[in-house]
Amino acid sequence: MSENATKTPPTKAVPRIERLREFRLPSPVLALDATPDGSLLLAAGQDGSITALDAEAGSPRIVGRHESYASSVALLPDRRTVISGGYDGTLRWHDLVDGKELRVVKAHQFWSWDMAVSADGRRVATVTGRYEVGGYRYEPAPETEPSVKVFDTTSGELLGAFPHVPPTQAVAVSADGSLVAAGNLMGEVRVWEVGSGRQVGGWKTDDLTGWGVIKSHHFVGGVFDLTFSPDGNEIYTCGMGPMADPMAGNGVQRWQRFEWRTGKKLDQTHEGESGQGLMETLEFHPKAGIFVMAGRLFQGTWNLALFDTASGKSVFTVDAKHRISHVRFSADGSRLFVAKVKGQERPKDGKWSDAGIVEVHSVVT
Repeated sequence: MSENATKTPPTKAVPRIERLREFRLPSPVLALDATPDGSLLLAAGQDGSITALDAEAGSPRIVGRHESYASSVALLPDRRTVISGGYDGTLRWHDLVDGKELRVVKAHQFWSWDMAVSADGRRVATVTGRYEVGGYRYEPAPETEPSVKVFDTTSGELLGAFPHVPPTQAVAVSADGSLVAAGNLMGEVRVWEVGSGRQVGGWKTDDLTGWGVIKSHHFVGGVFDLTFSPDGNEIYTCGMGPMADPMAGNGVQRWQRFEWRTGKKLDQTHEGESGQGLMETLEFHPKAGIFVMAGRLFQGTWNLALFDTASGKSVFTVDAKHRISHVRFSADGSRLFVAKVKGQERPKDGKWSDAGIVEVHSVVT
């Protein structure tokens, strides 16, 4: 090769996922977590169960239970203690090894819609609230209890209670545990310092909520998931675009990116890169500079997509065939775990018909 010859740069691999295994569970799976090495999965079930599942062989075993839907689950850094939230309004601590219930905290008078644990495992945040009409314009009534609460995971002590407009459906904790953010049905996001209790951010996005004018009149959609960016300076939210018909589910599949200190919108799903449907879950890859968003498909070609964090462009899409309720990456990013709900199943004679699906995917970056 001559001195002036130019070497062709290596082709960069396009990120994608490939399904390795699928496991069926007796009821719809609403949330997932995993051990750092991805060898053991935890599933929160609509039947109230918290199930441990071997990521290679399956072999499910129940390690805890709620009195209503189990809406969220997280494994603490000790790799033995599991915390779950549920529609019974409780947070519950479980021993992963012997299945004993360690603690029950009545966090809310209504449902725990969502729960998040700080990266160091020291704090757990949970959100609640129901929509009730507050006036003749159908504006939401004030909350009857704090919509956002943060607890110490070691003692169960309440560390902070923060006001929002109910229902508050999604919550996130910053990587260092100092901040908690929450989003509601009306597209309002608020951010607080846990230590001082001071609200340090707040904005409203009309792009993730709508007011129904066909068949019935009420708010629909809202912020279904949110997370701090890896550098902690931004918040990403997801849901779907506004709809005139609350029963249709045909809003645009949408994520949005905000500077949380000012509420300035920096980016969102790009034109031509989405169909219609409700996006329920968003997660950053730990290393590769991509994030995943997934949910329900109404019309289009995908309900799970990978996006390049730097550009916001879609780099991989797939129609997963069923509603996706939650996604989680393994700590090294080599695996993506997907929780799915098979149709709108209902129990018959108190039993479910394998309506829950957990999938294990390899991640190619």
